[in-house]
Amino acid sequence: MSDASNYYGPVVNMNGGRENIGINYGTVGGAQDVEVRAAVNELRGLLGELRPHLTREQDRTVEEALPELTPDREALRSRGLVLASVAQIASAVGAVGQPVAEAVGRLLALLG
Repeated sequence: MSDASNYYGPVVNMNGGRENIGINYGTVGGAQDVEVRAAVNELRGLLGELRPHLTREQDRTVEEALPELTPDREALRSRGLVLASVAQIASAVGAVGQPVAEAVGRLLALLG
């Protein structure tokens, strides 16, 4: 027996699960935005690891910067001061901050 189904739009097969909502059509903006999203996620993770090594003032600055670190290319371009602050803190703490400084550099390179 062959399957002679014709599909002319989105096809969703749901086998169980809970709270399934909508269809993910992919990320708008293409591969570059996927790279920016990955770079932002990496930076946020590294900042989480760095925070125990920071002074109270440095930690407060990172805490305020985290909501500004979104995977939105245009928003990040306008938030250069936030990225500069994070890079400066990473440099100030020495070798333990090196991965954060490198992650900021990679993100800035993606932003152009």
